[in-house]
Amino acid sequence: MAGRVLVITGPTATGKTRLGAELARRLGGEVIGADSMQIYQYMDVGTAKPAEAEMLGVPHHMIGVVSPFENYSVSRYVEDAGRIADDILARGRLPVLVGGTNLYIDSLVSGRDFAEEGNASGLRAELAARYDELGGEVMLAELRAFDPETAGRLHPNDKKRIVRAFEVYRATGETLSAHDAETRRRPARYDACTIALTFRDRQDLYDRIDRRVDRMLEDGLVDEVRRLLEMGVDAGCTAMQAIGYKEIAAALRSGGDLAAAAEAVKQNSRRYAKRQLSWLRRDPTVHWIQWEKEPDFGKGLRDSTDFLEKYGIL
Repeated sequence: MAGRVLVITGPTATGKTRLGAELARRLGGEVIGADSMQIYQYMDVGTAKPAEAEMLGVPHHMIGVVSPFENYSVSRYVEDAGRIADDILARGRLPVLVGGTNLYIDSLVSGRDFAEEGNASGLRAELAARYDELGGEVMLAELRAFDPETAGRLHPNDKKRIVRAFEVYRATGETLSAHDAETRRRPARYDACTIALTFRDRQDLYDRIDRRVDRMLEDGLVDEVRRLLEMGVDAGCTAMQAIGYKEIAAALRSGGDLAAAAEAVKQNSRRYAKRQLSWLRRDPTVHWIQWEKEPDFGKGLRDSTDFLEKYGIL
């Protein structure tokens, strides 16, 4: 029988950190971060990492554990977070996944088996260079010849995923679409109970995101990005692709307008929240908690507790 895990997710700025820590404390659980940017060190303000007080004495894992120079991947997350979740379960405690990176959460819960990575062998670099030489249109046409299903989902400019599809085929002899289909047929690794947070009125969510960005700027986001650049973390690193970092970094490198960069951070954050909501709404098993103008954590805890009792976790 698959071990049970609790997932607290939802778009950015909805209060996942607080509700996740509160529930973990009440249920004898431990938090596993599920945020693709909170895993990086030296990136505290712009990723809204939980402060010590916000952790409520609950152990938190997968937060600030990777150098910003590393290009961390979902496959590594599944390996690292899965090992932690299994250990928590073995000790009779409850893993509580908290974060908004839904690809990380879904991949971990499903036990997705990632095809062998070609990075270490140099295969990925070889394919990336070939993409740069031939262009996306040519590479996508070649991909269509042996994996039309994957090719049909991709844009010629999506270098990363086109290269990945070639990499899987070259390394394993199996198409990426066939590999993914086989993975989906397997039983899930964990029995996940998912609670998602949002606001009843989308504009209230967007207003909260804007206020959060303003607070990050007041708390030193520009200085944090400047320190990363001084350390030598360049635009090619995955860490610097994070919303809030890429916009501010571009302005600092070019001597551009920081106020305009801040507006871009707000706009990109709102767009990201919209994508997060779209992803979650595909899953009919998700239990939604909808805030009004501001989060009501007392009500959220009561709602969560009722749902978890019905689910059998309590």
